[in-house]
Amino acid sequence: MARLKITQIKSKVSEKQYQRDTLRSLGLKRIGDVTVREDTAQNRGYVRTVAHLVKVEEID
Repeated sequence: MARLKITQIKSKVSEKQYQRDTLRSLGLKRIGDVTVREDTAQNRGYVRTVAHLVKVEEID
């Protein structure tokens, strides 16, 4: 199964609480943090919620 490399590229300071919570659930705490997750519908939904704050790459 494919995997997603998710990198936080922008600050969460002025974002809504649910977007901050989504970043935390992805395991991202600060700018530059990177996490690797399975490519599932749930994780795609998380990424869509905070797409303006993260960069996503598909890895094998």
